[in-house]
Amino acid sequence: MKYALLTTSFAAKSTDCLVIGVWTKGKLSAQASALDESLGGEIARIVDTGDVSGKVGDTLFVHPRGSAAKRVLLVGCGDEGALDARGYRKLVNAAVKAVLKSNARDAVFTLAELPLKDRATSWAVTLLAQEADNCAYQYDQTKSKKKPALTLKSIALSIPAGANRKVKTEALKLGAAVGKGMSAARELGNLPGNVCTPSYLASTATDLASQYKSLHTKVLNEKQMEKLGMGSLLSVSAGSKEEAKLIVIEYKGSTKAGSKPYVLVGKGITFDTGGISLKPGAAMDEMKFDMCGAASVIGTLTAVAELGLKINVVGVIAAAENMPSGTATKPGDIVTSMSGQTIEILNTDAEGRLVLCDALTYVERFKPKSVIDIATLTGAAVATFGDQTSALLSPDQALADELLGISQDTLDFVWQLPLWDEYQSLLDSNFADIANIGGPRAGTITAACFLSRFTKKYSWAHLDIAGTAWLSGAAKGATGRPVPLLVEYLRRQKA
Repeated sequence: MKYALLTTSFAAKSTDCLVIGVWTKGKLSAQASALDESLGGEIARIVDTGDVSGKVGDTLFVHPRGSAAKRVLLVGCGDEGALDARGYRKLVNAAVKAVLKSNARDAVFTLAELPLKDRATSWAVTLLAQEADNCAYQYDQTKSKKKPALTLKSIALSIPAGANRKVKTEALKLGAAVGKGMSAARELGNLPGNVCTPSYLASTATDLASQYKSLHTKVLNEKQMEKLGMGSLLSVSAGSKEEAKLIVIEYKGSTKAGSKPYVLVGKGITFDTGGISLKPGAAMDEMKFDMCGAASVIGTLTAVAELGLKINVVGVIAAAENMPSGTATKPGDIVTSMSGQTIEILNTDAEGRLVLCDALTYVERFKPKSVIDIATLTGAAVATFGDQTSALLSPDQALADELLGISQDTLDFVWQLPLWDEYQSLLDSNFADIANIGGPRAGTITAACFLSRFTKKYSWAHLDIAGTAWLSGAAKGATGRPVPLLVEYLRRQKA
């Protein structure tokens, strides 16, 4: 999708579709009023018919006489003065989806000019571009019949007269970059496990580095990981013919001497059967999404490279396939992690933390400013937050507070759970330094407690995205979250 800002009169702009908002009770928005005036009251006449209620997200295509636009899409914006960020996102999604279903090749959106209670125009511009790209995403890579190419190719966003064009241009660029990163993450998440293997993730990361000069990728194989002492990570891939990979993507955006990087660590279990602790068959196909943490790292670095951020970032992906076989790790086995700590594996389905702990030890070499790991880690996170909110845990309250605030700004929500020492004893083992599960209670917390044992040398936060990384049911598919959160976090950092 191509995006542009429009500072001239949208009413006189020739376009396939003009998108304007209307409030409830037949009240025209300022943009609708401007169009109405140019058309001699035609918009008011149409609204007076009652065919568009003004309810947030309600849409109606009309073809007013005398309009320079081939069609006009009226979008409900709710009560005047009450529109907030969440309502804006809802109406933007409804509008974009309606335009995509039409035959419009280009469109002018005036929605970024709507007054929001809790956001500025630049935020509205970013959100519109991000959600337009997100709505336009469609998956057909493994289908024999490809979906028709989208008719809509370009979107122009009108901004208020006198608005800072440079600021709004940067806002538009940000939204397009985040949308592109989300689409990249969704595409990887939606691929089946027989396509998206650890090797496929590695080749994707390598290809990404060939597209951007600011990126460099290296891939460690199992022999190299064995030399590093990654016995925990390798215990997960032991039952699979697919070789595990440790994928390291470095982004160099700062020329400042000694600039330390911000590190993202993604769980990349490309398919999770549970291993010997075999999962139930129902919905096991959705375990292809168990690499969405890794996908979000690749999506985020795509956006970072697009934006050219002036910081250094490292993305580390621990990729493996968890399968049962004669060589698979068994419950009760004890392995030695890269940190030297021994782990009693009581449940082989708690494998995400086993690959992450070695990756978290590996990133110590970068002397990072911060480390955030992203993982579809626990069913307890789904039970707690559903598909709306990701779980956040961190011993660094300043980092946690920053992520909480950014999640509210981006509408990519997270909520903090406690990471108190009182929970650590649930991981005690009679035979090793630590057990890989903590019992049936507080599963999200004890999983983070496990990871905390490997993160003592830097500022660290854990995001459990098991509920938010994909949707089930009729809307089944990867969501691309938490790419918006991660990109905004990195955008606010300094070298």
